[in-house]
Amino acid sequence: ASAAAGSTLLPLALVDKCTGSRIWVLMQDNREIVGTLRGFDEYVNMVLDDAIEYVTVGTTQTEVARLEQMLLNGCNIAAMVPGSEASPFREPAE
Repeated sequence: ASAAAGSTLLPLALVDKCTGSRIWVLMQDNREIVGTLRGFDEYVNMVLDDAIEYVTVGTTQTEVARLEQMLLNGCNIAAMVPGSEASPFREPAE
């Protein structure tokens, strides 16, 4: 993808910029995970701290786990949203 001033930002460089930040990860199945990215490798396997896993069935989204640390297999990741704390489908906490 092209960035401003003609510079290029490669996918792994974008993931690297997110290290230490909260991210929202959409998996290939019906799961979403929000956590702090601690590290990743060239296969985009990720280690997340303070992770919350959500499962969506139909239009209902349910929190299923809160984990201190989680390892995600990069083959199962569909998308990642840097700096995001929550899914747009969830109601904000009051």
